[in-house]
Amino acid sequence: MSLDVRPPAIFLMGPTASGKTALACELADRFPLDLVSVDSALVYRGLDIGAAKPDAATLARHPHALIDIRDPARPYSAAEFRDDALAAMRADTAQGRVPLLVGGTGLYFRALQRGLSELPEADPVLRARLAGEAAHTGWPAMHARLARLDPAAAARIGPNDAQRLQRALEVIELSGRPLSELQRGGRGEVFPWRVLKLALLPGDRRPLHARIAGRFDAMLAAGFLDELRTLRARGDLHADLPAIRAVGYRQGWEHLDGATDAAGFRDRAIFATRQLAKRQITWLRAELDARVFDPEVSPPLAGAAEAIRLFLGTPE
Repeated sequence: MSLDVRPPAIFLMGPTASGKTALACELADRFPLDLVSVDSALVYRGLDIGAAKPDAATLARHPHALIDIRDPARPYSAAEFRDDALAAMRADTAQGRVPLLVGGTGLYFRALQRGLSELPEADPVLRARLAGEAAHTGWPAMHARLARLDPAAAARIGPNDAQRLQRALEVIELSGRPLSELQRGGRGEVFPWRVLKLALLPGDRRPLHARIAGRFDAMLAAGFLDELRTLRARGDLHADLPAIRAVGYRQGWEHLDGATDAAGFRDRAIFATRQLAKRQITWLRAELDARVFDPEVSPPLAGAAEAIRLFLGTPE
């Protein structure tokens, strides 16, 4: 058996509100780790409270690469993330450090390790037709169509995520193949790092749901709506941008448009966050090579630290 001489890297994955950031910081205190964020909302400047971005004190002690790197008016793609993450990882490795990639955006983790297949370019005529069908039947019905054609993609795309639903259906019609299959195809490259995958995967979701609700109430108390008002006051942001479609921000934007009252906004945002967590858990269960820890059963620090120690060959 040949020895794997690739440098080490660690993936720390989990659903929203599962304690990933706190665990990553604790692990960075014990091992020579540099943190890289894998979160599609944290890349945007100004999305702080509602995105549960680590506070200034945490980031001062434990800097995270790929946080606050993009203005919210400019969309950020999985392909861009892959390029940026690989650059950060190369820099960490060159300095004798171990990159620890922490977050819950499954598409980013998958794009990073497996690459991205070439997808068909957008077709404006087809997009207009799909949008017209959605206007007639509703996006949940379009989601049901996607579930029949590409169950894997439907499992990770919400029933009201219009842009991603439209794109997934568009890809199927243009290529004749499911989006999830094309995304699995990758570039056929060997990933330049050997990876230890750690996953926070709660068996009982009730405590997670309680934390999601409590965290959202804390966000409201910390001024989440004021943060949204500041974003809206810029004048160049709108509801169709990926940054504003992030969970919590979308519901808050609609609330400030007058679509919901305060209680309705809270309920819809918490429900959307729970649905996000459900999709993240579904994706994590398919990561069969991950070392799984249930944070609702016992604190994961000891087990995760031991797994890293063995992976890195660090003396006890």
